[in-house]
Amino acid sequence: MKEILKGHIIHAPALGELNIMENGYMVLEDGVIAGIYDQLPAEHRDGVLHDYGDKLIMQSFADMHLHAPQYPMLGMGMDLPLLDWLSTYTFPTEARFADTAYAREIYARLAHELITNGTTRVCMFSSLHTDATLVLMEELEKAGVTGYVGKVNMDRNGAEGILQETTAESVAETERWLAACHFKDLKPILTPRFTPSCTNELMAELGKLKEKHGLYVQSHLSESHAEIAWVRELHPDCERYWETYDKYGLWDDHTVMAHCVHSDAVERRAMAEHNVLAVHCGDSNINISSGICPVRQLLNEGVWVALGSDIAGGAQLPMYRVITTTIRSSKVRQIMDNWQTPFLTVPEGYYLGTTAGHKYFGAGDGFSKGDALHAIVLDDSTFPAPARPLTVNERFERAIYLMEQRNIAAVWSTGRCVVSR
Repeated sequence: MKEILKGHIIHAPALGELNIMENGYMVLEDGVIAGIYDQLPAEHRDGVLHDYGDKLIMQSFADMHLHAPQYPMLGMGMDLPLLDWLSTYTFPTEARFADTAYAREIYARLAHELITNGTTRVCMFSSLHTDATLVLMEELEKAGVTGYVGKVNMDRNGAEGILQETTAESVAETERWLAACHFKDLKPILTPRFTPSCTNELMAELGKLKEKHGLYVQSHLSESHAEIAWVRELHPDCERYWETYDKYGLWDDHTVMAHCVHSDAVERRAMAEHNVLAVHCGDSNINISSGICPVRQLLNEGVWVALGSDIAGGAQLPMYRVITTTIRSSKVRQIMDNWQTPFLTVPEGYYLGTTAGHKYFGAGDGFSKGDALHAIVLDDSTFPAPARPLTVNERFERAIYLMEQRNIAAVWSTGRCVVSR
């Protein structure tokens, strides 16, 4: 089926680069981008036209780190440091997901909020509950959200009797979950919660599962000073945090590591050399007072960086808000660095919240020919009236800062229009 989207087409093919085609045409063949044109070629005029008029056709968002079972506790415990926050709020909340009926109610709401806010791809933590994780994947697929979901592994330092597995249970339940993952657009990803939550024996078994099934891995890295000190106590043989994953075969191409706030030069080099994705979670890092990640330094050193909402450490699920928080936190970092570090611009923040994450799933640079379409259509007509006519570039910048859910007129995921208002 041939379809044509007409409007102001905006995408970020590279960091800091913004391509704008005013009143352009995007041609889809069976949901796959066949080309972008300023004038519609004659051979494509037989397609179904979606005329979005003066609206902005932008890339959808990729949330590369979030905790689905923490959705009910958004905005809670923001005055606590990381480790206290986990024990006081997070573990008791996640324990509720032993109830699959409760899980379905919460996850249906989460999936709806994600897709209607323009997030079409995710790399997501579930809880340690196998059946609830499968429910999560079902609800995401129904809504049109695609990506990777992980059943959490944790056999120590959880909430004993409430939220903790034995090593044998963790391995067996992970195998059961993997055997039941038969989804079209959602794939499993191994998810050791973080090093303090997993014994050496469990990490070794997860390394074997990774090798056996050819899986990617997601976890946390160097989020806070207290966490790093704890990891050193648990692994005195490892000089740095990243080595606790590497020694079990869990540090590899496409490994996803959230935070990386306090990664030193050696750890950053290990990320760059192994093509590890560092997910910056600016809202969470500020809320839990973990620190301000040196994102510019990571980028300059060749580290692959994308963005995550990290709910519920982050209190904002919409990725357009995560992008603006990322830009603001980079300005705080500039001040911390005595004005020596350039802050992230709006096009750079947009790239990190879109293209950088989409590439994890094999997508090209921006709206690339041959990619299934992931896009939002933005109606900015309800924004405050400007004092003068704005360029499309100015409207784009304004949209990043001012958009709300109600401004997203349509969402396209894997070449299908899944939201239309």
